[in-house]
Amino acid sequence: MPSFTVPDGTTLAYRVLGGDGPPLVCLPGGPMRDSAYLGELGGLCAHRQLIMLDLRGTGRSEVPADPSSYRCDRQVEDVEALREHLGLDRMDLLAHSAGANLAALYAGRHPERLGKLVLLTPSVMGVGITITGETRLDTARLRRDEPWYPAAYAALEAVVAGRATADSRQVIAPFLHGRWDDAARAFEAADDVQKNGEAAAGYAGEGAFDPDATRTALAGFEAPVLVLAGEYDVSVPQSAAAEYAGLFPHARLVVQPGAGHAPWLDDAGRFLAATTAFLS
Repeated sequence: MPSFTVPDGTTLAYRVLGGDGPPLVCLPGGPMRDSAYLGELGGLCAHRQLIMLDLRGTGRSEVPADPSSYRCDRQVEDVEALREHLGLDRMDLLAHSAGANLAALYAGRHPERLGKLVLLTPSVMGVGITITGETRLDTARLRRDEPWYPAAYAALEAVVAGRATADSRQVIAPFLHGRWDDAARAFEAADDVQKNGEAAAGYAGEGAFDPDATRTALAGFEAPVLVLAGEYDVSVPQSAAAEYAGLFPHARLVVQPGAGHAPWLDDAGRFLAATTAFLS
């Protein structure tokens, strides 16, 4: 597995999938989950060479000497070091979920180094977008005909009301997928194994984000941006995704029908159609 060393001396690893097409650097979410969960992004590796970065302390990347370096803003230069290692003057970047916070900070700090940017069901923490509990519940109610809905909806209501329990995330997990099938269950079960809990806890630590400054920087970001949302995703409802797209001068919002937080799992064909059309 190829690797490189970042300025603080930490060695990071990445996977290379596919050989055709220009590189597409991919940042995983979680936060701080092994990039293996992205798989082949529904076959996107047949169209682009995917560079799947394992963030520090995840996957096969080294655990840093300084745990405070897990903070999102401190990982921006890890992404820049990868670009330099790959010998790319400019790179296309795809970021999923919590990884979008890192991508947004990178775009604000190094805008001249990006070609195209794909934000896939992006976390909105780094840009300060507010998602109300009622908005999440409205999205959840789209699934009212599913057999698992009553228990999952009751759990989500409890979470929104501040009464989450230890098993709440497990019970509401079906709301994050277009189909609650074996593949979705396996995706969720792997999270506990693939995520670095200490790193996840530090990712959004105090000082990690300055939403006003980031929004100002993104308003001047001239590269094309695709924000791809899932119709059923309670994590990033359509209205939040639309607000995110509106932060950029040249962004396109695509809402994938019937998809949740991992659209490439729910319908690879629709996912590939949207992403390849944008990236071509």
